[in-house]
Amino acid sequence: MTQAANVLIIYYSRKGSTAELARQAARGVESAGAQARLRTVPPVSAIVEATAAPVPQTGPPYAQLDDLRACDGLLIGSPTRFGNMAAALKYFLDSTSSLWLSGELADKPAGVFTSSSSAHGGQETTLLTMVMPLIHHGMLWVGVPYTESALFETRTGGSPYGASHVAHQAQDDLSEHEEHIARALGQRVARLALALRKA
Repeated sequence: MTQAANVLIIYYSRKGSTAELARQAARGVESAGAQARLRTVPPVSAIVEATAAPVPQTGPPYAQLDDLRACDGLLIGSPTRFGNMAAALKYFLDSTSSLWLSGELADKPAGVFTSSSSAHGGQETTLLTMVMPLIHHGMLWVGVPYTESALFETRTGGSPYGASHVAHQAQDDLSEHEEHIARALGQRVARLALALRKA
């Protein structure tokens, strides 16, 4: 019996919105018949080093390079920080040079997701900056096509570059469209991971 494809979902979340996008993406991965593995990254200090105990007190475990080696597909998510990913996720990605040298992530599908506290808060540039290291690894960027009607209907988050959420005082929870887009992204990455695994 063939083992299901493994899609790794790595995220950093401070207030829970990015974590909820990760959970919705995981639902999409599993609905496509793949296994979703949630991982987070520790916060970093002002002197740019990891600043957390080796094991988180709650939530998923911290991501390790072996998680990346073992995955068939990848989703990464971060809050928007001035149009860029949070330092904690960047710090983790900066530690993946050995995987770049060995080419272990090449030809694996990957997608990205983000959240911000304001509309037009730099979501699309954040999605694009998260994709850059993945492209350098030779990964295959998976976006959200406009065949997903939620992209036309959303009044909050959502982008062809990846899933997103706009959190503001009136609406902290993900909207129905944001949930749908995150699940659709997870499904697409999983379907490609399954197809590439069979090939």
